[in-house]
Amino acid sequence: MPIHELATLTSKGQITLPKSVRQLLGVDTGGKVAFDLRDGEIVVSRADDEHEDPAIGAFLSLLTADIEAGRHVQVLPEDLARALLKNAELHVDLDAPIDGDVEL
Repeated sequence: MPIHELATLTSKGQITLPKSVRQLLGVDTGGKVAFDLRDGEIVVSRADDEHEDPAIGAFLSLLTADIEAGRHVQVLPEDLARALLKNAELHVDLDAPIDGDVEL
């Protein structure tokens, strides 16, 4: 569903995100949004964690762009996946069975 909304820039460089954009992003008062420059366009997204590692964020942005462009995404080598998880301080058992359905 395409969306096109306009916002006016104030003299302080501020804008109000239109209600429809806030709803789609799932942000409310005090919520954080991120602005990313991609191919000459600004992409606005919800910022889930203000302490996000910029390298992981950049990697995920590239991965998202590949998926959206329909490019085939390769499986990460196991050692790289383990290193990413370790550096992200997540404790995930990569060998554990997956519960429920998985959608890609």
